[in-house]
Amino acid sequence: MVRLCPFLYIVLSFGVIHSARAQDSLTFDGQLSTWLLINPTNELPIYAGTRYIPELNLYFPLKNNRMLDMEASVNIFGNLGFQPFDTAHGDGYLKPYRAWVRYSTSQMEIRMGLQKINFGSASMLRPLMWFDRIDPRDPLQLTDGVWGVLGRYYWLNNANIWLWVLYGNENLKGWESIPSRKDIPEFGGRIQLPLPKGETALSYHNRIAEGTTLPDSALQYDKIPENRFGLDTRWDAVVGLWVEASWSHFGKDIGALTNQYLINLGMDYTFGIGNGLALKFEQLFASQDKQVMHFSNATTFSLASLSYPVGLFDNVSAIVYYDWTNSKIYSFINWQRQFNKISLYLMGYFNPKEYYIPTQQEGQVLFTGNGLQIMMVFNH
Repeated sequence: MVRLCPFLYIVLSFGVIHSARAQDSLTFDGQLSTWLLINPTNELPIYAGTRYIPELNLYFPLKNNRMLDMEASVNIFGNLGFQPFDTAHGDGYLKPYRAWVRYSTSQMEIRMGLQKINFGSASMLRPLMWFDRIDPRDPLQLTDGVWGVLGRYYWLNNANIWLWVLYGNENLKGWESIPSRKDIPEFGGRIQLPLPKGETALSYHNRIAEGTTLPDSALQYDKIPENRFGLDTRWDAVVGLWVEASWSHFGKDIGALTNQYLINLGMDYTFGIGNGLALKFEQLFASQDKQVMHFSNATTFSLASLSYPVGLFDNVSAIVYYDWTNSKIYSFINWQRQFNKISLYLMGYFNPKEYYIPTQQEGQVLFTGNGLQIMMVFNH
């Protein structure tokens, strides 16, 4: 599947035109990853794949500490699953990954195009995962971007304000269960303020979702307005503490999806054991209900993460989810070996066959049951 866009061609053409006069401001990087996954519980127990993300960056310093810079990259992906000597299935795509241009000063920036927008205090089960789908178990932290314009202004006391307008995004983002109308702009903002030993922020987003037909109902909607409200606060004292919450409200009755509540309470701390044992713990409460401030369809997740550097080049980490509602445990362990430009990962997971983790990532069906994945990553 090829999905290149006019904006990406413009950015690439601009770089070619100007590279001759600005050689020192043009850089080309890339990331090549390849992997082998073995999971006997899958219909196709062996999967092999590769991904290449070439990236072009342009920097044009201007007067008075101003700058114009650009980034263009594509995601080239191929995957093959097979049952030895019986069945095989492959798929792949080529699509824009990032394509943006940014104007910035010492306290302000405006970025336009295909970009990653994320914020919040939580690090794993994130209620404010509104525009990305980063999986905490993914060592590469990959996620699709969104098309839009983002402006940010920073005051000298570390307070800052964000404003954004999104357009042309038809795929599900973050926690969404209904996609947006791609022909209607989305908009929102965020204001973040400093606190003694921490910070707090309020966020808001408005969009029009696609129409839907409710199950077992004759109700049909062409457009469904949605408002999201977010709050997050973090304190860094003896331990890091945070609270992050989101409320999503649809302006029409769509049953249990009308209101969505997500609340995360978390902490992190590094113990002075050996090279430093880092611990993170998060508790997520999630609920969907037809009525405001009703929580009849609640789910509770606990998540613990441990990370320990073994020498200068090796790191071992583990993540454990517990689903209190369905009494399910999800376990993930990762060993990483770092060379100059190459990283090696050996990952094992032990999950239920029925998958209830709320972060719906690309290819997560492959990680049901028990399995092993080997990955090599080359950065140039």
